[in-house]
Amino acid sequence: MRTFGMALRNIGRNKRRTALALTSVAISIFLVMVLDGLMSGFLGSLVRNYTKNDTGHVNITTSGYRARERFMPVDELIEDSTAVAQAIRSLPELQGRIKAVAERARFGVVLSSGSRSKAALGVAGDPETERSLLMLDHSILPGGRYLERPGDAIVGEKLAKDLGLGVGNQLKVVTQRADSGLGYKRFYIRGIFKTGVNALDGSLFQVGIDDARELLGLGQGCQQILVFLNDYRDADRAAKAIAESLAASGSTKLSAASWTELGDFPRLIKMASSVYNAIYVVVAFLGAFIIANVMMMAVLERRKEIGILKSMGMSRLGVLSLFLVEGSAIGAIGSLLGSGLGLAFNAVFAKVGFDFSAAMAGFDWPMDNVVYTNVDIVSAIAAVILGAAVAAVVSLAPAQNAARLQPIEAIRSV
Repeated sequence: MRTFGMALRNIGRNKRRTALALTSVAISIFLVMVLDGLMSGFLGSLVRNYTKNDTGHVNITTSGYRARERFMPVDELIEDSTAVAQAIRSLPELQGRIKAVAERARFGVVLSSGSRSKAALGVAGDPETERSLLMLDHSILPGGRYLERPGDAIVGEKLAKDLGLGVGNQLKVVTQRADSGLGYKRFYIRGIFKTGVNALDGSLFQVGIDDARELLGLGQGCQQILVFLNDYRDADRAAKAIAESLAASGSTKLSAASWTELGDFPRLIKMASSVYNAIYVVVAFLGAFIIANVMMMAVLERRKEIGILKSMGMSRLGVLSLFLVEGSAIGAIGSLLGSGLGLAFNAVFAKVGFDFSAAMAGFDWPMDNVVYTNVDIVSAIAAVILGAAVAAVVSLAPAQNAARLQPIEAIRSV
C-alpha cells in the first residue's frame, strides 16, 4: 500500500509528461475499442447475411434431414412445426434473446409454362418473416409485388425468361411429395426479382409456407426451423437449451445445431476474430511505448532519490514495484479514458450504423449492408486490463534499470 501511494504521488510530479503518456494510451485504447466495435459489427453482419439465407443462428431439423441435407428430403419433416416453434419462443432461457423463429422448406421442383419446363429450387416460408431474411422483396422488378396471398409465387428474372413468364402469368409446379407421390399445383407470378446472382435469378422461386405444405403434403410440418438471436454469439448456449428442451419433450428425432457447427464459414469467422485480437494488442503496445520513454526519463532524473531510498532500506523488489506501479497506473488511467470514449462512440454508431450500400452498389445479392458497431461492457473492461498490462510490460525495462542501481553510485551520479 505504501508503494502504491508513493507511485500515485510520483505520477503528478511531471504533469506535462504524464499528460502526454495518458493521452497516448487513451488514444490507443480508444482505437482498440472502436476497432473492436466495428469489427464485431462487421463480423456480425457477415454472420447475419449468411445465417438468414441458410442456417439461422440455431438450426432445428430431424437427424435424418441433417444427414441428407444436400438432397433436401421432403419426407424428413418436423411434424407440427408451428407448435415446436412456439415452444422454442416460450423457453425461459431464451426470453429476450430471440429475434425471430422461421419455419422453412426447401425442395426441388419442375416448373412449366406452356411448352417450356425447367428444374428449379423452391424455397418457402412465412412471407412476412422472409421479408427480413431472404429479402427478395428488395429485388422485385417494377410492375411486380411480393407474396401477398395464397397461390402467389415470385421467380428469378432469368428463370422467368427461360419459361416465358411475366407478372400475372400462371406457373405449373410438379414435385415429389412427402408420401413419395407427385405433387402438382398452379401458382400465379406475383413478382419477378433480379439480384444479379445467377444461382438465384436462374433457378429460384419462392412461395408461402402454406402453399408448400399443400404441394408437398407436409401437413402442418416443415423441414427446418431457423432461430435468429439478438446476438449471434449466444448461438451455442441457445442451441444447447433448445436441444435439452426437445429431449425433455420426447422429440428425440429432432436435432438442434448452432451455426458454428455447420459448414466451413464458422471457421473463417473464428480465424478473422483471432487476427483482429492480435491487431488490438499491437495497437495497444504502440500507444503504450511512450510510457517506456516516460519511465526511462523518470529513472534518469530520480537516480539520487533511488539511491537514497535504497540506502534507507528499500529493496530491489521495492524499487522495481514502485516504477512498475507508476507505469501501470498511467496505463490504467489512460485506458479508462480511452475505453470510456470508445464505448460512447460505439453506442452512437450502434444506433446510427455505417451504411455500406454505396460501396456494395455493384453487388446485388439481397443482403443487409448496414453495419452496426457492437457495444460490449466486457470488451471495455478487457481493454482497460489490456492497457494496464501492456503499460506494465513496457515499464519493466526502466523499472529493472532502477532496481539494479547501487545506492552510492546513484547518489554520486547526480
